[in-house]
Amino acid sequence: MNLEKLFYIVTSTILITIFLLFTFVLSPGAYKDNLRNKEKTIYYVDHISNAHKKLIDLFNEKYKGQIRVETINLTFDKFSTNERKDLLARYLRSKSNRIDLFSVDIIWVPRFRKWSIPLNNYLDTSITNNLLPHTKTTCIFDDTCYAVPLYTDISLMFYRDDILKKLKDYEFYKAQLDSGITWENFIKLKRKLEQELNYQKPFFLFQADKYEGLMCTFFELLGNYRINLISDKDKLNVNSEELQKAVSFLIDVVHKYNLSPKNIVNFRENESYKYFSENDAFAVRGWPSFLSNENKYVNKEIIQFIRTAPTPYFSGTQPSSVFGGWNLMIPKYSDKISEVIKFLEFLSSPESQKILYEEGGYLPVNKKVYEDSAFVAKHPELLFYKKLFQRGVHRPISESYTTISDLLSSELSRAIEQKIDAKDVINNFIKYFNENYFSLK
Repeated sequence: MNLEKLFYIVTSTILITIFLLFTFVLSPGAYKDNLRNKEKTIYYVDHISNAHKKLIDLFNEKYKGQIRVETINLTFDKFSTNERKDLLARYLRSKSNRIDLFSVDIIWVPRFRKWSIPLNNYLDTSITNNLLPHTKTTCIFDDTCYAVPLYTDISLMFYRDDILKKLKDYEFYKAQLDSGITWENFIKLKRKLEQELNYQKPFFLFQADKYEGLMCTFFELLGNYRINLISDKDKLNVNSEELQKAVSFLIDVVHKYNLSPKNIVNFRENESYKYFSENDAFAVRGWPSFLSNENKYVNKEIIQFIRTAPTPYFSGTQPSSVFGGWNLMIPKYSDKISEVIKFLEFLSSPESQKILYEEGGYLPVNKKVYEDSAFVAKHPELLFYKKLFQRGVHRPISESYTTISDLLSSELSRAIEQKIDAKDVINNFIKYFNENYFSLK
């Protein structure tokens, strides 16, 4: 972690403490006013986008005098997903009741369940019955529901149609990209651009820094082969030829096929989007919010030329895209559970989900949105995302996953940087977990 990131984490911790101190200790008058007015305040921790703010304002107006939502903003601009995870974990360990709702990456639910209340007896069927099936999966651990999805995500690729149009075989390659191109044909497309257009710009960007974004790409490759890295009861499945192929391919993307520049080992989402925009790259792996108005890293002049496509897959394998998204959990120390449930019901409604999508590009989790013919006619791209869900794969739903991710993402990034080879990645992985008493099969 660099000094700037460390500074942000320390500063944020201090700001949260000051915020809560000011609210509950140094402002007794305001606190007493709230008690007198019987207005209960919910403290909500998340990345607070303009879409979030709009929904919160609507909720506060609807429940004025009864419930008020105040926010603690852990913005994506300053914190990676890993840093948000660590900051939240440190705070929840304090067992304070000053936070009533917090957001988690879908893969954190097993880890954060020990600080959260089970929701089985609190959630109305109006919420659970209308959730997309794949979003329910991420909320449940050991047959217990611990979270409510706020929005879903799925990986995809963005490419420059204006560059592609210069090829003689434009229609052929566009059809391949739009339906899902194989890695083999994607490599041929790069050569075609070089031969016909003398195209020397970066061809394909993905995120290869030591963090969860790299793991998403890795599990996408494993998904092609339908490999489960972690099987039931946290057994690790490391003895497969396909696992070796997936690790080797991540290295070859940069060093054998030259699809990606070497500096992708420094890229997370925002850095890759910015590099894509500033260097006229052909394609970048990302998430649907790439096209939202809040993405300040892409030059607005090229947005009109950007098209969406499924991520590539190996010939003869199963196409796959990794599910992402963020869920909401209630800490067990909160004393405002009934009020938070009302807020969750509000956020899960079709009306709120539509606002999240239109204002921030966040994919709805409520299936009624996708069944609303008028809304879909206004946003036909939702049909593309709905179809993409069919090829979606989950990362492991395991309490051990965050530990596995931290280690493996670091090893994979080092391999892409050519500091170790594919075999070393797997051997180091096995050695670490043997030493830490994990089962291997």
